[in-house]
Amino acid sequence: MSIEELQSAVAQLPAEELDRFSRWFEEFLAEQWDRQIEADILAGRLDAAPRSLRGADRAVTDIEHLRRAQQGAAGDAR
Repeated sequence: MSIEELQSAVAQLPAEELDRFSRWFEEFLAEQWDRQIEADILAGRLDAAPRSLRGADRAVTDIEHLRRAQQGAAGDAR
């Protein structure tokens, strides 16, 4: 079945069947996502994520410190 045929078939579903299909498809996509995440974890593809998140956290902290310093300097200038 082609994508176009599938789209046409879905477009012709009665509302109740479309709702049923939508729930099934959402569950299907969630299961696919879970399998992909599990495969990525087992393959070590997510090992660097915590390190990069820590780096992002440090960057946010640095930005917050700069903003406070700028606000303090603006207050001192008054």
